[in-house]
Parts: sequence; structure tokens; C-alpha cells
Amino acid sequence: MRGARGTSRTFLAVTALLSGDRQADRAVPPSGFTAILTSFTAAAMAFLAVFILALSLATGRVAERWASELGLTSTIKISAPVGEMETQTRAVEEVLRTTSGIKSYRVMSDADQRALLAPWFGSDLPIDSLPIPRLVEVVETEEGYDVTGLRLRLQAEAPGAFLDDHTRWRRPLVSAAQSLRLVGWGALGLIVLSVAAMITLAAQSALAASSQVIRVMRLVGARDTYIARAFVRRFTLRTLIGALVGTVLGAVTLILLPQQNAPDAFLTGIRFDGWQWLWLLVLPPFSAIVAFLATRRAALGTLNEVT
Repeated sequence: MRGARGTSRTFLAVTALLSGDRQADRAVPPSGFTAILTSFTAAAMAFLAVFILALSLATGRVAERWASELGLTSTIKISAPVGEMETQTRAVEEVLRTTSGIKSYRVMSDADQRALLAPWFGSDLPIDSLPIPRLVEVVETEEGYDVTGLRLRLQAEAPGAFLDDHTRWRRPLVSAAQSLRLVGWGALGLIVLSVAAMITLAAQSALAASSQVIRVMRLVGARDTYIARAFVRRFTLRTLIGALVGTVLGAVTLILLPQQNAPDAFLTGIRFDGWQWLWLLVLPPFSAIVAFLATRRAALGTLNEVT
């Protein structure tokens, strides 16, 4: 019964907020600087929130992809004289073939290594005449392999082979991506605080401008909660509409960004993926809730000061 009563009260409160009261609404300026400021602030902050939220979620996807991809690959570098290179390469292949936890391996050809070094040294690098180590790409299973045991076997069978399990590269990359995601969530928190502060200032300004009307309404018996409800309704609806416009503009802008497979594209991958688009449905009502709480606090506090 208590749950049903609570639900009924919530429904009645929302209905009253949406329907409003014409007499109480007269105390709220229908247009002007505060109305424009509230709607513009809500739209601008929602637009920025869409991008920050998309960036945070995209960074999280990148961190997970880096952790999974780098975590399952390793590289063996073989540094040996020209006469021993083939012998040590075959020894490394034999060690990998008999090591549990190895899914596959591939000895990189001269063409593969030339393509790998091309961004730094150009495509015409004479690999045949340079003492460049031979690389072996190793892909492990989900269970993984014994890193220490494999290094000991390589040291015994192929002294010129060095195993790099990408740990020193993986950890900083994943840590940086996770830190950037935390910065994004922190920026969303600052946006919420900025919206609350701006709406509070706008509500206080509107209340100060309507002080004469408020005094008259008090003389005829209106209570502060009755007057505050009109301000809360007007500013909440303005914020909801502004946030809805800003969210739609942000979503359209994200859709118009270049796709990941576009050549020479910038800012690719900053978008929502699958069910993450549902986050956009949360932004306008959440902004309205912030406006409701901020306006109610500002209205009741300011009304207590108006005599």
C-alpha cells in the first residue's frame, strides 16, 4: 500500500508540474534574459555532454581492445650472425611448436619487416644489406603460456632470441586510456555542476525581478511553496527542451563525423556503439532533474529572503 501511495504521489507531482497553474505562472517571466539563458545553457551543456560521453565510452572500448589484442600477442626478436640466422630461426620455430599455450606463430618475411619500418625509414630500405633482427609474431591461446619457461627454453635453444610479451607497452597504453575515460566522467560531473549553478543564478534573477508580484501574491494568501512550484515548473521545462535540442544536435553531429574506414579521416571512432546510443535518452530527463532540484532550492531560499 505504501508503495502504491508513493507512486500515486509521484504521478500527481509530475502531472502538476507539467500542467502548471496559470495564477502562479504569472510570477515567472515568460520570456526575456533568464528564459534565453536557461534554454541556451541547457542546450549547450547537453551538446557537450554528448561528445564527452561518446569520447569516454569510445576510450573504454579502445582500452578493452588494446588489452585484449596486446595481451594475446608476443614478439620474438632473433639477433644472430647471417650464417646462424636460419638455424636459430628453425630452433625458435621448434620451441614454439612444442610449447603449450601457443595458438599460432609466423616468421615475418623481409617484405613484412620492410612494411613495418616504412613509416620511419621509407619503403626503399635495403633490409638485405642491414643487420636487422628477424621477428616472429606469436599469438597465444586464452589460457596463455609460461613466459618464464619459454624464455629459458629460447635461451637454451636459440641464444640470439629475445621474447617480448608486450607487457611494458600494454600497461601504459591501457592505463592512459582508462585515465582519459575517468577524465571524461569528471568532465560530465563538471557539466552537471555548471548547469545547476547557471540555473540557480537564472532562477534567483527571475525571483528578484518578480519581487513585487510575489509580495502581492503573498497578500492574497499564496504560500511560498505554491509560488516556488511555478518557478520550478517553468525552469524545469525550459531545461528539458533545451537539453533535448542540444542532445539531438550532438547526436546528428556524431553521425556526420567520418567513418572509421574513411581515408585520412580525423576524429574517427568517437561515437556510440550499439546499445550505448540509449544513453542519449537519459541526458534530457537527467538535465530536467538537475534543473528541478537546483530551481527548487534557489526558489525556496530566495523566497525566504523576500519580505
